[in-house]
Amino acid sequence: MSRRGLPFKACRNCHLLVEEDVKICPQCGSKDFSDDWRGLVILLNINCETGRIMGKKEAGKYAIEVH
Repeated sequence: MSRRGLPFKACRNCHLLVEEDVKICPQCGSKDFSDDWRGLVILLNINCETGRIMGKKEAGKYAIEVH
């Protein structure tokens, strides 16, 4: 479990949140992850204003900030 108590790590490339055992990001193919992230956005509909502002093209859980 990550230090924030949530079982997710964030892709440093696309900010997708994935479970800790994932080795390759299913969205962008990156292998670069971080446990140090802040903010959580869940996009259910990619046509929403939030998804457009964030530049996301797929539904999912995203970190707002990744270190």
